[in-house]
Amino acid sequence: MKNFKKYIFTSFSLLFLGLVGALAQEKDKSLPMANAEYADNKFVDAEANYRISNSKFPNRTAAPYNLGNAIYKQNQASEAKYAYAKAIKNAKSRPQKHKAYHNLGNVFMKEKNYTQAVEAYKEALRNKPSDEETRYNYALAKKMLKENPPKDDKKDKDKKDKDKDKKDQDKKDQDKKDDDKDKDKKDGKNKDDKPEDQQKPKPKPGEISKQRLENLLDAVNNEEKKIQDKVNAQKVKGKPTKTEKDW
Repeated sequence: MKNFKKYIFTSFSLLFLGLVGALAQEKDKSLPMANAEYADNKFVDAEANYRISNSKFPNRTAAPYNLGNAIYKQNQASEAKYAYAKAIKNAKSRPQKHKAYHNLGNVFMKEKNYTQAVEAYKEALRNKPSDEETRYNYALAKKMLKENPPKDDKKDKDKKDKDKDKKDQDKKDQDKKDDDKDKDKKDGKNKDDKPEDQQKPKPKPGEISKQRLENLLDAVNNEEKKIQDKVNAQKVKGKPTKTEKDW
């Protein structure tokens, strides 16, 4: 594979209708005219008649395949692939599929779409494993794909790597937070990093704390008790004391 010459084998042999379709071919005057024009290298005229044939008989394979060849010969490879794709769709035999897939692979090679070229040549070989030209093109496409990986694949790889790094960092940050929480619990601290006994709700401005209110109530009760004791003492003092018993 190191000594590959960077050229591809093309297959431009025309497809013809079989004997079974001979009567139908007589009605399709555009196809034989196009074939004759193609043989004379009149590719523009051939393209026009192939298009007419294809529009009249849309389910046949010969016209779209030959149309693809005529377009390819005019250095319009990217446009030719649509004709080859239709030929593949309409193909009734393995040889037809082989030729269409082979030339479709050539189009992808021209576009430097080596991924699709590999797949097209692979399909061509499935339909004709013995074709050495297709096998050569297939090996060349794989070599070019290895040397020129798709940009999207590289972007996807970079994106996946970044996503993985971000997930790893997020996990580390979360683990650190969990470790800090566990440490705070052991130290008697809450989420605000303060001792729990310092987290008692503070009274709002102008509001008396519960403890102070209780202290005030106790003081008031003590004062009332002192006053009541004095009153009771005065009552006892003003009452005459008996020194003798009544008889």
